[in-house]
Amino acid sequence: MRMQGLVVLLLIFFIVLVESVQASLNRSSFPDRFLFGAASSAYQYEGAAYEYGKGPSIFDTFTHRYPDKIKDHTSGVQAVDSYHHYKGNVGIMKEIGLNAYRFSISWPRVLPSGKLSGGVNPEGVKYYNNLINELLSNGIQPFVTLFHWDLPQALEDEYDGFLSSKIVKDFADYAELCYKEFGDRVKHWITLNEPMVFSSIIYTIGTYAPPQDAITGWLQIALIILLLRDT
Repeated sequence: MRMQGLVVLLLIFFIVLVESVQASLNRSSFPDRFLFGAASSAYQYEGAAYEYGKGPSIFDTFTHRYPDKIKDHTSGVQAVDSYHHYKGNVGIMKEIGLNAYRFSISWPRVLPSGKLSGGVNPEGVKYYNNLINELLSNGIQPFVTLFHWDLPQALEDEYDGFLSSKIVKDFADYAELCYKEFGDRVKHWITLNEPMVFSSIIYTIGTYAPPQDAITGWLQIALIILLLRDT
């Protein structure tokens, strides 16, 4: 019983300590250059999956063909519809005191076929320009991820996506296009989200798009990802 009483007293002490620390923390407790941010991925956040000239991604195809792999059978067709409500979302970010936001660009939204030769989608470029400008006008720094797993379905169909080294050139063209269009305002870039997860889990277990077991090609995929980071 004495031991139990001691444990209770220790728990009370730590609760009071944590609450006192929380009460004393505010924005001024951090350096001026400290960034408070939020993050999202295009497929999970934008919606408008088949609108305004966007091409299908492997996740659009995956959730349509294999709805049972998604617990509640939802998809990113609408998501939280940030495509149509980005101004309101940025307003919320400003209201809660954020000064940084990491988002991903949907490769098939700016290049529907995945390739420059297939044409640039001006509506996609316009959307990201509008989002970036809205962030900056509200004092929020944009951090851009070039690839958060939503590969253009056209490239998956043409050469199996990341199982082919052909993707290196197409990704380099896509990255160069993004930098050309947005680089005058975006100073922080992330090449690929969670490369270890993408290469070692998605392409070996088959629970995410594209649903294939490519365990024998895992090292090849890892090498291609390293090449992407050097483009």
